[in-house]
Amino acid sequence: MKDLKKIPVVPKKNLIPFILVTLLFALWGFANAVTDPMVQAFKKILELSNSEAAWVQMAFYGGYFCMALPAAMFMRKYSYKVGILIGLALYATGALLFYPAAQSESFMFFCLGLYVLTFGLAFLETAANPYALAMGPKETATQRLNLAQAFNPIGLIAGLFVAQQFVLKNLKSDDISDFSVLDEASKTLIRTTDLMVIRDPYVMLGLFIVAVFVIFLVSKMPQSKEEGDMPKIGETFAILAKNSKYVSGVVAQILYVGGQIMCWTYIYQYAEAIGVDSVTAGYHQMAAFVIFTIGRVLGTYLLRFFSSGKLLMYFALFAMVCALGTIFIQGMVGLYCLVGISFFMSLMFPTIYGIALADLSEEQSKIGSAGLVMAIVGGALMPKLQGIIIDFGGNGVADTTILGVSEVNFSFILPLVCFTYIAWYGFRVFKKYESVVN
Repeated sequence: MKDLKKIPVVPKKNLIPFILVTLLFALWGFANAVTDPMVQAFKKILELSNSEAAWVQMAFYGGYFCMALPAAMFMRKYSYKVGILIGLALYATGALLFYPAAQSESFMFFCLGLYVLTFGLAFLETAANPYALAMGPKETATQRLNLAQAFNPIGLIAGLFVAQQFVLKNLKSDDISDFSVLDEASKTLIRTTDLMVIRDPYVMLGLFIVAVFVIFLVSKMPQSKEEGDMPKIGETFAILAKNSKYVSGVVAQILYVGGQIMCWTYIYQYAEAIGVDSVTAGYHQMAAFVIFTIGRVLGTYLLRFFSSGKLLMYFALFAMVCALGTIFIQGMVGLYCLVGISFFMSLMFPTIYGIALADLSEEQSKIGSAGLVMAIVGGALMPKLQGIIIDFGGNGVADTTILGVSEVNFSFILPLVCFTYIAWYGFRVFKKYESVVN
């Protein structure tokens, strides 16, 4: 095995383009974080059930699934830079749609805005992840992607700060213990005011993305090209379908994203069950994002000494332990376990991504990247399923008990299952692929 400590993670000639690309990781992190608390906000403002409010995540992550493959097909013909520009344009459009959505006071209009916004994110992730992998030696590709992904939680922290300070703290409906008992005129006034509060961060974000679009438009970005004729798309699909490491990686990515979004979205419902208000729950989510950032930086460093599969397995095993604590330990200690999961999730997305695309050609990586971005659909489907579990005894979060714990506690069995599979995937990769090299 080559000494990874002597191989540059980012060559000097690609440093400026790499910095620009890492900015994109922060931008979609911001969108993720500012959206998570909206599930709880829309639930109260529009008097929705937990499963109905989960349409926010269904729209947000469903957009990834629908657009990832078209984005890859587009970039198969054109460059990564063009794909990034298309992504930024769609991102800005979706964010700006929150203005008419607030005027109409339609929940589905808001969901449409999120859906279009994530069309843009699908383009950005389909381009930026393999682009980061390609910006240097193959030996340090997974480290390079982890380094770029380290900027993602910076966006998460910024997004949560905006959601907490400029949305959650200013929602009039959050000051009312039982919104449903108000008369219709009072409800209408509060609903209109609160939807405007939700609208503003997205509109400002859309304007900022327009500025980023201009920066990328005038910047010179490197674009590698493979020699020879481009293979037929059917041949590429066939090669990827026979690659068991890639196929298992897509499944692992579906479960990882589902687990991540469940742990971050339903931290508010978990906190509600033990009497913690939404603003305070937001501070706990902020703590989760901070240790997520620390975990990703530490994980990137540890990849200099450990193989990707082995380190992924260890992190997943510790995430399983924290998930068990979240389920079976009551009160604040259970909430701390839920926060702690984020440290061990930090390594998973970029490491699974790097493992799954390892040793693929650029053509295969472009299409393979689409499959891994489509895997983000786990963030649409699994929170919806968790919402159904939480609604098992009613629209509250602790209406009944399952196996001796509240329904919201029990619902975290879903992330536990996700991390169990990821631990197996890391073990399999280490034993079948990496131990041979070592």
